Amino acid sequence: MFQISSLIDVVKIFLLLMGELLLLFIGISFIVALIQIYLSREKIKRILTTSSKGLNSILGAILGALTPFCSCSTVPILVGLLKSEAPFSGTVSFLLTSPILNPAIITLFLTFFGLKATIVYAAFTITIAVIIGLLLDKLGYRKEFKNISIKGGSNDVLVYEELKGTFIEKNKIAFKHAFFESILLLKQVVPYLLLGAGIGSFIYEFIPQDLLSNFAGKSNILSVPIAAIVGIPMYIRAETMIPIAKILIDKGVGYGTMVALIIGGAGASIPELTLLSSIFKRKMMIAFTLSIFFVAILTGYVFDIIM
Repeated sequence: MFQISSLIDVVKIFLLLMGELLLLFIGISFIVALIQIYLSREKIKRILTTSSKGLNSILGAILGALTPFCSCSTVPILVGLLKSEAPFSGTVSFLLTSPILNPAIITLFLTFFGLKATIVYAAFTITIAVIIGLLLDKLGYRKEFKNISIKGGSNDVLVYEELKGTFIEKNKIAFKHAFFESILLLKQVVPYLLLGAGIGSFIYEFIPQDLLSNFAGKSNILSVPIAAIVGIPMYIRAETMIPIAKILIDKGVGYGTMVALIIGGAGASIPELTLLSSIFKRKMMIAFTLSIFFVAILTGYVFDIIM
């Protein structure tokens, strides 16, 4: 039964979560904007092109983890990489890590789950992305790329290498631009933070702990694959899901279950799959979806064991 005291507790939890998240994203959004200025698409191509497929795949996974690109940005980048004959293994590894491991997710994991969980999450997602990139390259999946062109796009994107002036002048322009971009990015993220904090606060106060721990606790071995399956067709932004995940874990839901849900939703949501279907043929789309599913399940079970 809803009581005034319960609603007051919900508001307190909500304000606490929102205060913490907003402080984080003020800093994160500025760093994200700077990364997009200094790490241009052409620079990504150059970094990924080495004589070693293994190194290409490792570099691709690391770049994916460092670049906070959304799906609408990733697709033009992928088209540019593939059309310029960039190594396929590195491109696939970049594609896999970009949506599920980026500065925002890393910062949120550190804040809510701690250093150990963050290291485990980053290590496994990067390692599996490297292996899948090499495997799909070996199996000849490069031919599953549609020969298309992306028109328009990033003409208004500030690129550090194209700036003119002294070192100080160029960096002053970059930082000023990053500040205004960070405000825009923060405005885009705030609705998701509000949603995540609101849902998390409600769950914390009104959902019985026994119900969640019995259904999705560590003891239920099927909760991890079920969460991965449920997450894949959902459009879950990590900014929304991670605050909710922290509340759910406090309520008894297994670490692995929540990680599987986050990876499935962030890595292979319907909007992202729709965009990727414009550049990949059916066989590659199936391989990509199964890869995300595999990453979600394996990482989820590892989390349940280690955490």
